[in-house]
Amino acid sequence: MADRLYLSLWYPNFRLEALPAALTGVLRQFALIGQRHVAAASAYPVNFTEPPTYQRIYVNPGSAAGNPAAPGPTAPGIPADDSLLEAAVAEATEQLHDDMAYEFEMRWQLWTPEAAEAYYNRFDRSHLSDADSDADLDEDAPTPGTPWNLRTHAVRILGFGPNFDMAGYEQNGHLLVDFGLDTPWVLETLEDEALDRTAQLHIQQNVEKLLAFTLLVEKNCGISSRLLWTESGEPLAEKLIARLQRVH
Repeated sequence: MADRLYLSLWYPNFRLEALPAALTGVLRQFALIGQRHVAAASAYPVNFTEPPTYQRIYVNPGSAAGNPAAPGPTAPGIPADDSLLEAAVAEATEQLHDDMAYEFEMRWQLWTPEAAEAYYNRFDRSHLSDADSDADLDEDAPTPGTPWNLRTHAVRILGFGPNFDMAGYEQNGHLLVDFGLDTPWVLETLEDEALDRTAQLHIQQNVEKLLAFTLLVEKNCGISSRLLWTESGEPLAEKLIARLQRVH
């Protein structure tokens, strides 16, 4: 059964005033692999049962910095346009409170079987579905000769004030990266079937992208610890190792 996948991040001697910089740092690392701009931003008071006090959808993501046209995914080795990320974080965290959570949606492309269901996140809003692909992307076109396609998936990066949800950061991390369902990496529906070479290759590529982002954060964001985990508590590492072993 598909499970939700998260990456929790903790920082040494963390203070509320350091939250915007921490968020910007993680967004920068994601932009090296996925799209370089924020697609949406929200701020929630107290806990997630409360409506957001701030919400912005970047229909034209470049508008975060007054840029009339935002580029697509960052080319390898080229840094993200920090002004776009910093502007989005600065606006959302302008009212910085210790009982609030700040959420930023970014997007990347993962290989997905044609018949796979859409992936949703417990923080999803109806207007932020995967159908809302950015106009500057054309990766959702079918790949000739294979049922696998590159699809746009939402990733949500959240930063928590120390009093949000009764100090939930102790369990979830000062920052939490919500990847949605783990299907692109473990493909549970095929676990008991022999994977063809195309499926093996695309699963491996998805795993490599996930690990690359995790390692970038570990190397460049000054964290003290991290935890890649699933909502059910099942050991993701064992699933990933099993998939990689089946590739080889």
